[in-house]
Amino acid sequence: MPTERPSFGDRRSRAAAKLREHDLAALLLTPGADLRYLSGYQIFASERLTCLVIDREGTATLVCPEFEAPRASAAAPDLSRATWSETEDPYARVASLIRGAGGLAVADQMWAAFMLRLEGALPERTFRLASEVTRELRMRKDAGERDALRRASESADRAYARILERPFAGRTEREIGADLANLLRDEGHDEVDFTIVASGPNGASPHHETGERRIADGDTVVLDFGGGLGGYRSDITRTVHVGRAIDPEERRVHDIVRRAQEAGYDSARAGAPAEAVDAASRAVIDEAGYGAFFIHRTGHGIGLDGHEHPYLVRGNREPLEPGMAFSIEPGIYLAGRFGVRIEDIAIIDDDGAVLPLNRADHAFATVG
Repeated sequence: MPTERPSFGDRRSRAAAKLREHDLAALLLTPGADLRYLSGYQIFASERLTCLVIDREGTATLVCPEFEAPRASAAAPDLSRATWSETEDPYARVASLIRGAGGLAVADQMWAAFMLRLEGALPERTFRLASEVTRELRMRKDAGERDALRRASESADRAYARILERPFAGRTEREIGADLANLLRDEGHDEVDFTIVASGPNGASPHHETGERRIADGDTVVLDFGGGLGGYRSDITRTVHVGRAIDPEERRVHDIVRRAQEAGYDSARAGAPAEAVDAASRAVIDEAGYGAFFIHRTGHGIGLDGHEHPYLVRGNREPLEPGMAFSIEPGIYLAGRFGVRIEDIAIIDDDGAVLPLNRADHAFATVG
């Protein structure tokens, strides 16, 4: 069942309130998750400027190329539009929509080519990151967003269960990655963002680029994959073993990582600082003597972007709140040998408890 269409007007009103709170004149958003969150409009970035302008009173105007106006109108019928032709200056069009005093918040990933021209069109303005306005809005997922994340995670769970039925030994990482991509689509995903298949020593590289290594009997294989379903992202990691004979240290490391993730879950609750989840998972791995081999943060937020706030990392004392969704993904990486990571998406529920969205088996599964 599709989720109910959100009230983009309400979201823009809350964004305008944040602009006033930060004494900013307007929010300028080029294609990306912030634009989609506040308008429902999704379009690829190109050299032609598309920019949503929201002023501090909540007036919203989409500046877009004239030939894309029909598409924009269909996706965001409640937005005013200011179109520009191929021979007009879109930056002057944006500048004309900004009348109040104050600085401007611009999309965090705005292209430099756009940013520099906007600075030229608005020479008296100061510029700040849009995330100062949008991060608090997007971190707290509403009911529709939570349902979308749940459906994406359940789809990824089903894809994982099905990949365990496929042969691994003798096939390349790339072939297994292609299988995973197809299974994600079969299980409902609209988009596949990544399929990391890291076998044997490649598993010691957390963001290994899936390649042509042929998987052998006895390999430990890290499977990290995800994509989009209705715009919201999935992200799951499981570590499997090829063949029945598992090296004792590989089994021990997998058990340590599993217990580290459980400790992270136990510490994740409303009011707890984000860094507490990282500390709890890290303590288990440190105590087991593998602390030097846990080389990344324990988690990242997730929503319309695969990585967004909050980040579960030492130094982030921001308290967790209901509606925040994030990964919990400790790992151990032994260079030249193997790696183990287990990752789920979880969300802080309205009662303040952590709710796992991924429920795929955490066991050290064996595959053929």
